[in-house]
Amino acid sequence: NMAETDPKSVQDLTNVVQTLLQQMQDKFQTITRIDDLEKNIADLMTQAGVEEIEATPEKAKEGQGS
Repeated sequence: NMAETDPKSVQDLTNVVQTLLQQMQDKFQTITRIDDLEKNIADLMTQAGVEEIEATPEKAKEGQGS
């Protein structure tokens, strides 16, 4: 009968829920870290001039000008 729940089962349920929430939080933090890493990599590529290779028209103009 659910009206008179065993304190042990309530404690078990609480533990299960806490564990699930912790796992979800860990996964979310991992996803957030991956997003941060992707942003950092994009910034590094920009700094290294990788995007300039894709956008060559400006480089070509500079080359013709000199």
